[in-house]
Amino acid sequence: MDPDLLRKGLKISHLRVLAGLAETGQIGAAAHLLGIAQPAASRLIGEVERIVGRPIRLRTGRGVVLTEDGAALARRAGRILLELDEAGRELAEMQKGAQGHVRIGSVTGPALDIVLPAIRRIRAARPGITVGVDVAPSDTLCLMLTEGRIDVALGRVPVGTRPGLLDMRPIGTEPLALLARAGHPLAGVRVPPRATLMAQDWVLPEPEAILRQTVVARLLALGLPMPRVPVETASFLLTLALIRDSDAVAAVALPVAQQFAGDKFARIPDDLGLEVPSFGVLTRSGSRQTPAAMALIDEISRDCRL
Repeated sequence: MDPDLLRKGLKISHLRVLAGLAETGQIGAAAHLLGIAQPAASRLIGEVERIVGRPIRLRTGRGVVLTEDGAALARRAGRILLELDEAGRELAEMQKGAQGHVRIGSVTGPALDIVLPAIRRIRAARPGITVGVDVAPSDTLCLMLTEGRIDVALGRVPVGTRPGLLDMRPIGTEPLALLARAGHPLAGVRVPPRATLMAQDWVLPEPEAILRQTVVARLLALGLPMPRVPVETASFLLTLALIRDSDAVAAVALPVAQQFAGDKFARIPDDLGLEVPSFGVLTRSGSRQTPAAMALIDEISRDCRL
């Protein structure tokens, strides 16, 4: 088979319908997403199949399932379209000069400790640049990054991520601290007894979360029993609400604990040595960042001495 798909007639419209079909699983829904009629979408899919010389979809009772060939082509199509969108953004920002919009995601600790100061500096130096910030766990951030919903992320590459999908410039490990309500019985104790600490209720994210796995691994290494976790949540706001109204403790990033310790919350002194594995600046492999995104990455890099 001739591998030159462009010479055989593959067009941007074909890439768009492939990406739409992969996203929706329905020809009608893909057509609606692209703003075209369903017969036009069906025609484009048929043209793709003639160009590649093999079926790219299978009809099922619930819609359309891409074949292995179709899924591979759809992945490439999505990446090509994403790069074209980024090229348009870059050209627009270059025409504007020191302007543009950058979308960054971060896990909680670095969001306060690294991203926020970097945004303050870049806004002072380049007021024409605007920034959108998402704070979420690493697995959510990496999905947003690969889908093009953010330009850069501060986090970790989740286990099982396809090799070559993301690039990471390591920054360092992320120390954790225990946070509780102000007035908690252990807050004023210089070195809380570990047995008493383990007897408290803990608020932690779900078992597959990196933070939870870090806590479990460290407690096992220290030979300590697992604490009771009556509520599992990755929501920081819900975590604060839960520890505010009870004697439960929460493992959070150290910068977060330092930020919130005060009238309503207090750090519990401990010597558990909780530390999440290395995180870093994450970008899509092979992508070219817009000037605004590069400016923010440069600020973060200088601050972290990357």
